[in-house]
Amino acid sequence: MPERTQRGTPEPRRQMVSFTFYKVQPEWRRLPTGEKAEHRREFAAVLGQWRESEQMKALTYSLSGLRADADMMLWRICYSLECLQQMQAELMRTGLGGYLDTPHSYLAMTRRSQYRIGHGRDEENTIACGNYRYASVLPFVKTRAWYQLPFEERQRIVNEYIDVIAEYPRVRMNTLYSFGIDDQEFVLVFESDHPGDIVDLKMRLRETDNATYIQQDSPVFTGVQCTTDEMLERLG
Repeated sequence: MPERTQRGTPEPRRQMVSFTFYKVQPEWRRLPTGEKAEHRREFAAVLGQWRESEQMKALTYSLSGLRADADMMLWRICYSLECLQQMQAELMRTGLGGYLDTPHSYLAMTRRSQYRIGHGRDEENTIACGNYRYASVLPFVKTRAWYQLPFEERQRIVNEYIDVIAEYPRVRMNTLYSFGIDDQEFVLVFESDHPGDIVDLKMRLRETDNATYIQQDSPVFTGVQCTTDEMLERLG
């Protein structure tokens, strides 16, 4: 059933979006080669079953060698918190799961933007993602002063922000909402096949009026999208 807004108009179902980062414990790498291979196979099988069930879209990213505190990331999209919990429990019951730490995890939802951002994207209630090789994920918090600005002024600042993003057509930015369900207010994801474009865009965004009202936009996690087998093989 579609949800209804406060005005009573139907609203498409919102999606739950999770970014979970895993760090393999050093002890795992000292295990016999055959045992590690079996752990990878079992972990991949659980991921594959969830993908085939069509309950969840799960994208896999390797962060090995890119950050010291995380080796891989699962970007998961579904329609319930329970779905995320069940999948996590099954992953942790695998042999590899017993050697995984979770140093970071972000939870968010899709939502229609309150601002007019053009191209129909302000009407989206689902996320289009996974079409690029690289993803840069970060929590995002605005200052309290931002919310005290008149709506018209915020719309003007958002317009400037969107115009700058439009200068970099090889980058897609997804904005997800975390108010009340996680520590951050938003999760931003920059996707591209060209990492340099992400760097240049982020530098340009620092020059906009919006940057004055940013309280937090770190840590930043950049991952390389790959198959499940490739992600697990890069654990070492």
